[in-house]
Amino acid sequence: MENKIMILDGNSLLFRAFYAMPPLKTKKGQFTNAVYGFLSMMYKLIDTYSPEYICVAFDPKKPTFRHEQYKDYKATRQKAPDELVSQFQLIRDVLEVHNIKCVEIEGFEADDVAGTFASAAEEYGAKTYLVTSDKDYLQLIDNNTRVILTKKGVTNTEEMSIERMNEEYGITPAQFIDLKALMGDSSDNIPGVGGVGEKTALKLIQEYKSLDNIYENIDNIKGKLKEKLETDKLQAYMSQGLARIITDIPIDFNIEDYRLKKPDAKSLLDLYDQLEFRNFKKRIEDTTSPENVQEQSQMSLFDAAEVDEDVNVNANNYVDTSIIYVDDEKKIIEIAEDIKKTKKIYIKFLLDGDRALYSNAVAIGISDGIKIYYIDLEKISEEKVLDILKYIFVDGTINVSGHNIKNEVIYLMRNNMELNGISFDSEIGKYLLNPSESSYSIDKIAYEYLKEDILSENEILGTGKKGITFRELDLENKKTYLYNFINVVIRTEKLILSEIAELEMTDLFNLIEIPLIEVLAYMEFIGFKVDPDMLGVLGVHFQEKIAELEKVIYELAGENFNINSPKQLSYILFEKLNLPVIKKTKTGVSTDAEVLEKLMSEHEIARYIVDYRQMVKLNSTYVDGLKNVISKDGRVHSVFNQTIAATGRISSTEPNLQNIPTRTDEGRELRKAFVAENGFVLCDADYSQIELRVLAHLADEKNLIDAFINHEDIHTKTASQVFHVDMEQVTSTMRSRAKAVNFGIVYGISDYGLSRDLGIPRKEAKQYIDNYLSFFSNIDQYMKNIVEQGKKDGYVTTFFGRRRYIPELASRNFNIRSFGERIALNTPVQGTAADIIKSAMVGVYNRLKNNKMKSRLILQVHDELIIETAGDELEAVKTLLKEEMENVVKGFKVRLESDVNVGGSWYEAK
Repeated sequence: MENKIMILDGNSLLFRAFYAMPPLKTKKGQFTNAVYGFLSMMYKLIDTYSPEYICVAFDPKKPTFRHEQYKDYKATRQKAPDELVSQFQLIRDVLEVHNIKCVEIEGFEADDVAGTFASAAEEYGAKTYLVTSDKDYLQLIDNNTRVILTKKGVTNTEEMSIERMNEEYGITPAQFIDLKALMGDSSDNIPGVGGVGEKTALKLIQEYKSLDNIYENIDNIKGKLKEKLETDKLQAYMSQGLARIITDIPIDFNIEDYRLKKPDAKSLLDLYDQLEFRNFKKRIEDTTSPENVQEQSQMSLFDAAEVDEDVNVNANNYVDTSIIYVDDEKKIIEIAEDIKKTKKIYIKFLLDGDRALYSNAVAIGISDGIKIYYIDLEKISEEKVLDILKYIFVDGTINVSGHNIKNEVIYLMRNNMELNGISFDSEIGKYLLNPSESSYSIDKIAYEYLKEDILSENEILGTGKKGITFRELDLENKKTYLYNFINVVIRTEKLILSEIAELEMTDLFNLIEIPLIEVLAYMEFIGFKVDPDMLGVLGVHFQEKIAELEKVIYELAGENFNINSPKQLSYILFEKLNLPVIKKTKTGVSTDAEVLEKLMSEHEIARYIVDYRQMVKLNSTYVDGLKNVISKDGRVHSVFNQTIAATGRISSTEPNLQNIPTRTDEGRELRKAFVAENGFVLCDADYSQIELRVLAHLADEKNLIDAFINHEDIHTKTASQVFHVDMEQVTSTMRSRAKAVNFGIVYGISDYGLSRDLGIPRKEAKQYIDNYLSFFSNIDQYMKNIVEQGKKDGYVTTFFGRRRYIPELASRNFNIRSFGERIALNTPVQGTAADIIKSAMVGVYNRLKNNKMKSRLILQVHDELIIETAGDELEAVKTLLKEEMENVVKGFKVRLESDVNVGGSWYEAK
């Protein structure tokens, strides 16, 4: 049997994998998608071809002989993205662990190495397989050499032989060089003959057989084509030289140096741990188990490749491969009885809309972890189904798992039912593991953990005007989607939970994040009452204010114009009033908020334009916007997002109630429209300077801790140190500036940022910060330590153990690295504050629920909780709020304090 050597084009395959794979990266921010894709290709090829010898050829970093021949060779190529560049050395390290040699020869490209090795291997009687995405390799095909071209994705390939070459192009491998000489190659910036593309070049080669013969018979070629060939003759021959692959680099070649060896299993496991390649790791563990192999220290790459196509790598127990359709009540009763025994349920409601609050269920997916059922609510009464399953949902001893399970909680609340016993949510779990990702969709989790491609909801239903609902989708596609969804939750649950445990975040997950799901669902379900009449009054007031501002702006401009038009505004400011241009954009001179702020010292019109924009936004976004989202019950039901903010904070959308303006009188007046129901009042409790208290504890800053213990005014205390005066001598301006320093420090503010915020010289701002850190010296040291720790570990943590990975800290770009340092400074403080308020929310909600009180938690805004409080429960709620909020953390050096205010509207309560 003849031996085979496989030579992989390292650069080509790495690029192919990078762009074919999703942007996988480790929790520390190391991108790994190219490496993962490369390995998937390599394992599949080894499994398919079983080569005895293997190596990977790479391009050198320095220019090659082709650059000397043609200075513009590859000159048009864009620089590889940083996310890929960081994987160049990584793949070499990975190949080293596999005992696969990397070959790089100065002055020559990877294809020259491959061509030389293919030629040399023939002397050993070995057949050569060249793996690449570069068609230039086709010229190397002969009776002893095949080229394996990558196709779509990372594991699809096509083997090219002399025969296949003739079928595809109608030319021989040797003629491919002349084909490239004529048509050129834009990717390598090989010019070829101007105006001659692949189609024309092929016809010429098929007819005349070679470049030389074309020019020998140039008079037989007519018209513009002849003119083009004659004009670019020298260029064509130069291109021929550039396109020809070298097959005789002067090197010593011993095929035994490249024999495929078995890698060490332990080293591979360690490597895959580091790269977080769970699927590859599991395959190694499976193939090295006692029942599978005799030698524990080694594994076969072929075994690893063998299971690459396995789509049922199951992290839990075995899951049935098809969904069971249910459309009769008796079967549902049987399912319910089985689940009562197993004490485990996975659920997914298929809704016909985006929000559970306003949608109807089309089907219920339910599983015990083995069998997955599709309960068709279009065939059976929803009321009957829910009545049968009610015990399972409300029991509390049955562990419930799902993905974005808040939807199920809200839907059941609408049906006067609770969902107790929630123990796992894959979306929340994945968010906890890496809070900086843009999405935690079930299809993304399927790919990351199981390397399976399942269609996303958008891919199935479509988007925009062409989008449909699950009710309109055909039954088979609904069943497939529901099966895939629940199947992924089942099979990733243990994987995600084990990662959470490994990172010591189990308590954070079980005691804060999971209980919070019900709290947010309830807040979303209950909503916040809005007085439309008050919105109308505010709208009239805002419109009057807008009209007044318009009049002033027109007078200052000397003419009427469209203030909302950047073009017209730009003309007024920079041409008519001749104000200095601060910033330019692609479309012209900028008139954004930052520019207007800087122009305030040049002309008073800038201040009025800023005020005008603020009033227009208040009116359109909040007055008109809120009117449009008031539900039939007279309340707005905001969506509370648990997996958006990287710091752990909760966010609010549709509408964003956390962003109601508070800095201006008009902004604060908007809160007058948020009111309590008849017989209720709003009880508003907010933490007193929670982030500074958190900073005092984390930094162990005695001066700040003592100030809190002694109930001193923190900003006055800070002002006395920043300005070197006694506390009695601190003016309101000093205190205001000290307040900016206090909160700026928490957010890692720079002297430039502080100078801009306060409108003072940068040197003065730097002096403020220096004085502050001189007095609060432990904060200074803490800030330095946390940044260094972040750089060392790749992440920072909150008091509760929440992690945030900060790959920006490793960036070579100064601005990006500085941004990472600010994140490192801010996250432990802001993240801890977020954990505190979330923990308090869980405590407050449970107290209200367990005591069967009429009062209800309806909103959280940063460090503030609002309870719509029954009149006869007011004192109990005030006590409850303070107890839960102030005693939520154990072991803090600073006592948490909260202030409670009461009113009929949010404005009055604040």
